[in-house]
Amino acid sequence: MLAVAENRLQTIRAAIPKEGLFAEKDWLLSPDPFPIDKKFCDKLEQLGHRLFVFQRACNQLYQLSIKGKQPAWVAHYLDAGKPKELIEFSRHKEIRDDLPRVIRPDLILTNEGYIIAEIDSVPGGIGLTGWLNQTYSQFDSEIIGGADGMLKGFRTVLPNGGDIVISQEAATYRPEMEWIAARLNQKVPIEEGCASLGNPLVAAGIDRGSSSAGVTVPGYSWRVVPAENYQPQDGRAVYRFFELFDLPNIPGIGDTLRANAEGRITITPPIKPYLEEKMWFALFWLQPLREFWRRELGEKYFIKLQEVIPYSWLLDPTPLPQHAVIPRLEIQDWREAAKFSQKDRDLLLKVSGFSPLGWGSRGIALGADLPHAEWQRRIQHALANFKSTPTILQKFHKGSLLEHRYWDADSGELKTMKGRVRLCPYFFVEPDRVKLRGALATIVPADKKFLHGMRDAILVPSRAVEKASSVATTL
Repeated sequence: MLAVAENRLQTIRAAIPKEGLFAEKDWLLSPDPFPIDKKFCDKLEQLGHRLFVFQRACNQLYQLSIKGKQPAWVAHYLDAGKPKELIEFSRHKEIRDDLPRVIRPDLILTNEGYIIAEIDSVPGGIGLTGWLNQTYSQFDSEIIGGADGMLKGFRTVLPNGGDIVISQEAATYRPEMEWIAARLNQKVPIEEGCASLGNPLVAAGIDRGSSSAGVTVPGYSWRVVPAENYQPQDGRAVYRFFELFDLPNIPGIGDTLRANAEGRITITPPIKPYLEEKMWFALFWLQPLREFWRRELGEKYFIKLQEVIPYSWLLDPTPLPQHAVIPRLEIQDWREAAKFSQKDRDLLLKVSGFSPLGWGSRGIALGADLPHAEWQRRIQHALANFKSTPTILQKFHKGSLLEHRYWDADSGELKTMKGRVRLCPYFFVEPDRVKLRGALATIVPADKKFLHGMRDAILVPSRAVEKASSVATTL
């Protein structure tokens, strides 16, 4: 077994691009992909379509709110703190129905199953997961998505070639997106041609039977371009890898937005800041919107999402009537939450969005880990700044413990980490389905509360097994 592990590690190390995959970041290598029960894989496939329907319903709710057909306070919450020009752009009829083409939820694996910590609006890790899948597929045939699944999925996002536009703020992820572009430019698999490229092989006069490996199709190219000096080209699709709060730092962004509004280019994820708010989980649980969600999602999807979306609250300082209380907390005023004991503070404070603190773990704090004075200060700060930077409160779900092997470079030997897992399935909204194309597992030491990538985390692809010995068997 040790020899097998060493051979696998040698294969992994040899495959690492010399340019890397993340700028100035690394992770712990493991010879073992993360095992997931095949029954859970089937559930993951179903989750992808449910989340697509959920995002479509979010888009619909906002549109109905601004038209007065749903409560006006919905759009008021979602537009809080955003520039007027950006709000107006997001309401253009030309992009009214546009939705993200890549859906990546962050799943925390628990003893009871899993919980969706959030849905990442501009997800990183696409290239990394594609590379992991290709590399581990050399010695494992059960990797979820297979060797080229992530590439096939991303090709449907920019089907005829396109521009991956990355800002300096997101420069950490440039190497992984350059890896994707390079692989997409290498060849187009014959079997994927008609389905995902709108028949480019026929258009290029290439016989489908001419090769089983693939061909390079003239006129189709993918490139990575800095957002700061990007000039849109008519007819060319754009994959946006920059946060919307970052627009003031991108000179010439007006030309790109104008081209999008005029239908000369497409942009995904769409320029819709309201779709990128974490407060959607709080809106999902609000009683006045219950019938909307039931109708738009359908009864089955509504119940299934209630099982995995953590209960969340908007930290809205608006006074309540004396006879009213905040659901599940049974308090009448948010200032009472500032007095919660440590036992009652198993709650996450999260900046909702449109802020440098709104992505990664920057704007998150666990109440139980904060000194009482700091907890009070953060609650007061959230209430005072709600109109410009909305914050949500969310029930905290602790990840289950499991063990996974990794290579310890300091000792030069394999060790076993006892840690918690964040599972990131990548769903691509393809022409005929929402398809799971890969699943990145991030395993962090047991003492870490926020399960984000870090130098002492193991990053591996996931594999489907008949019966996993990990926590995933309970899902």
